[in-house]
Amino acid sequence: MTSTLLAIPVMILLYMLQIGIFSHLLLLRGTVDVVLLGLAAWAIHERVNTAWIWALVAGAIGAFISALPPFVTFVSYLAVVAIARLLMRRVWQIPVLTMFAVVFLATLFQHALTILVLQLQGSPIVWAESFSIVTLPSALLNLLLALPVYALLNDLANWVHPVELEV
Repeated sequence: MTSTLLAIPVMILLYMLQIGIFSHLLLLRGTVDVVLLGLAAWAIHERVNTAWIWALVAGAIGAFISALPPFVTFVSYLAVVAIARLLMRRVWQIPVLTMFAVVFLATLFQHALTILVLQLQGSPIVWAESFSIVTLPSALLNLLLALPVYALLNDLANWVHPVELEV
């Protein structure tokens, strides 16, 4: 229950950091997605069982803030959790490597979905140009900040879901 209630203030804080600080940290036209990083870090923790709820909260806040259609943020953040859970359970048992893979794959998915939706709405976006100017720099920035965000949210997850000791 604590983990579910904690989703709202943590996501609001991550969105505030993203809008207020990290949106000004540009590499070409790419920016950091701190919410994506936070969801990925939360979802790969083995004792966390509320990652899907966190993704819904992030999607709801993002749908309220973003100019994109609401389903884009919901699908993007649910995909982050799906990728994280799939990689953690099926492929790797090393959380840090999983974090890097999830961040890279989720960034590519999120940007591809956004570009596709914007093109369907009539925006003249060129795939190759947006990939090289926005997506790859965003992926690099996300990968640079993946480790610090993972460390912070891993500590939060350990605090919310402590290991039970048998006596």
